Amino acid sequence: MAEKAFQDEIKGNHCWGCSSTNPGGLRIKSHWSEGGSVCVWRPEEIHSAGPKSVLNGGIIASLIDCHCICTAIADGYKEEGREIGSGEPIWYATGTLKVTYKRPTPVDGQVTLRAQITEKTERKTVLSCTVVAEGEECAVGEIVAIRVPPDWLES
Repeated sequence: MAEKAFQDEIKGNHCWGCSSTNPGGLRIKSHWSEGGSVCVWRPEEIHSAGPKSVLNGGIIASLIDCHCICTAIADGYKEEGREIGSGEPIWYATGTLKVTYKRPTPVDGQVTLRAQITEKTERKTVLSCTVVAEGEECAVGEIVAIRVPPDWLES
């Protein structure tokens, strides 16, 4: 049986991009992979930019943001030797997000995101992320994820 996605284990997450229960959202699924984490997602025409064949840049930024934040959360649990969602909640929020768009991302096939942690302190996790479609790197991103208190979700 395949490992459950990070998003399926994070309790109380209502995010448009990464909640597994938000029916109108992107509903991405991230997993551990060699050297970091991976997310494979398939856009639909409604996710297009001006040209119907190109993925919207804001959607790309959301994919990077959500995949990286969920990776930071999953890593937080892993560092504490706990299953994702067990015990006191671990939350991260986006401190900064930088996206560099390298080429148009086609909307008619799958998009693969690969994230890796490049720096980590007690409160901050920095991640880099690539977005690949049709074998081409379409965008790269960097996230600074800030660990927030467990009651952050209630604010």
